[in-house]
Amino acid sequence: MTDPRTPSYADRTPLHEQHLDGFGTVRVLPLDAAEDAGVIHRWVSEERAAFWGMTELTRDQVEAVYAHMDTLDTHHAHLVVKDGEPVALLQTYEPGADRVSECYDVEPGDIGVHLLLAPAGARGARPGWTAALAGALMAYVLLGLDRTRIVVDPDIGNEKAIARFLRQGFTAGPAVVLPEVDLPDVHLPEKKAQLAFLRREVAFPA
Repeated sequence: MTDPRTPSYADRTPLHEQHLDGFGTVRVLPLDAAEDAGVIHRWVSEERAAFWGMTELTRDQVEAVYAHMDTLDTHHAHLVVKDGEPVALLQTYEPGADRVSECYDVEPGDIGVHLLLAPAGARGARPGWTAALAGALMAYVLLGLDRTRIVVDPDIGNEKAIARFLRQGFTAGPAVVLPEVDLPDVHLPEKKAQLAFLRREVAFPA
């Protein structure tokens, strides 16, 4: 039985839609802060999402964070849906407008990415599932947005995420300290991060 509080995704226009044989249809939707706050709050509240830095926030606070992000031209949040079910939160940003720019030389065509996967659910972990989903998301970011390089900055202690990026073809960059951001609308504590990069020609060789 469908939960009446669950948003309907079928009537939203996707920014990217891709069918993968044997996997399903992946749709990248603009995040709706009001409608999607419930599912995002459930994900970020779990201990497994501690590195996302939002475990202590209420649903309303999560909504406020993404409502603020929606006012920015440089940072964007997306809900990723597979066969009608939400499976990931994808954030993209302009590195030159982000604190990461203080830690590496930004190149034209760079785009920053943060990715939070939904819990595995009752079926548990499925071999190849994350790689297939990531392939569709990289197609959106590198090909759909016409970018030449992705930069990611997982927490230095998030070994699982770092290993996943390296398996997907990313090249490890330097370990850095992202400076604290303390603004009226945004506060981000200092973060020790492992930078990693993926060039378009590596992900999608000609």
